[in-house]
Amino acid sequence: MKRQAFGAAMSALLAGAATSVRADLNLQTPQTPIAAQIYDLHLLIMGVCVVIFIGVFGMMFYSILKHRKSVGHKAAHFHENTTVEVIWTVVPFLILMGMAYPATKTVIAMKDTSNPDLTIKATGYQWKWGYEYVKGEGDLAGVSDGIQFYSNLKTSLDEIQNQAPKGENYLLDVDEPLVVPVGKKVRILTTANDVIHAFWVPAFGVKQDAIPGFIRDTWFKVDQPGTYRGQCAELCGKEHGFMPIVVIAMEQAEFKAWADKRKVAAAPAQTATDAPVGSGDAAAMPTEAPAAEAAAAPEAPMQVAAAETKKADKPAAGGAKADGAKVYNGICVACHAAGVAGAPKVGDKAAWKARIAQGQATLHEHAIKGIRAMPAKGGNPALSDDEVKAAVDYMVAQSK
Repeated sequence: MKRQAFGAAMSALLAGAATSVRADLNLQTPQTPIAAQIYDLHLLIMGVCVVIFIGVFGMMFYSILKHRKSVGHKAAHFHENTTVEVIWTVVPFLILMGMAYPATKTVIAMKDTSNPDLTIKATGYQWKWGYEYVKGEGDLAGVSDGIQFYSNLKTSLDEIQNQAPKGENYLLDVDEPLVVPVGKKVRILTTANDVIHAFWVPAFGVKQDAIPGFIRDTWFKVDQPGTYRGQCAELCGKEHGFMPIVVIAMEQAEFKAWADKRKVAAAPAQTATDAPVGSGDAAAMPTEAPAAEAAAAPEAPMQVAAAETKKADKPAAGGAKADGAKVYNGICVACHAAGVAGAPKVGDKAAWKARIAQGQATLHEHAIKGIRAMPAKGGNPALSDDEVKAAVDYMVAQSK
């Protein structure tokens, strides 16, 4: 009881002090039960460390000051003191046990992903996130099941190249945020398509690696409606800093309305799905392909340049023929220029020979609908069928 009272008092003291410092020097305000436990644990352990620091250094400086040679003090000579040895062994042990108990409780709670109300798969790509609403339970059963989308960086190329003022959420905004209901336990299944990523939302107390070929999981239950931001927290390549995470938490009725609108909008364009959840085969998941190379220096982040290209390269009204070279340089170049992630390298005649033998119609169908690791339209549903066909024809022409 005394140890609990001390912990509560120290947490209250440091919590009061924490409110007077800049927010960017402290943990974000907790928005989930787990985040609240982590925050309380942080304050408790910090309090213990502060007390130990003051005690150890206070005693050290007192000894230096009061037992110095200049005041005539003579050092004592002894080799053993059983009492002192027992004290400096037992006291640290008790301190560690006192810290281990709440820490263990929190870690166990963090890993308890049982009985979720909603399960969502988050797949990391270079460099964006893909979300699939796998299954709802209870009053969320069937509400959002099957919804899938990619979440790309929304920050404009002009902001990144310092040609326009940077917005409030610079590099922390996306075109398609993850949407969840408040008060519901949301289980996140994490995996990756290429390299190791990490799903991290500080306000939720959630950080879970996304590893190719493996399914990991974590969970959160948001207390209040709002918009919460995170980032990939694992160095995943040159555009690691350009794949933010945005989560919008809303009331359940609003979430159901959002899901209904999403299903209606996605129904005509639904052409491909990811690998079955739990299969452990991340190789069958969509491959990243929304990237581009900006024409002007400095080099633009791939997915931002891709978004700019999609806006600039739309066929003109009246049926103007799509420019395959522009589509390739804006979108397909990310994988096909280097021959990564199973994509045949443009210009490699050996890699393209068997594919070209399948015929133009087959190649067009594979590119539009997706096949194996390649998602429909390279993960860019905004592209028209004509643009995709033109890009395929351009790559074939360059690889014969």
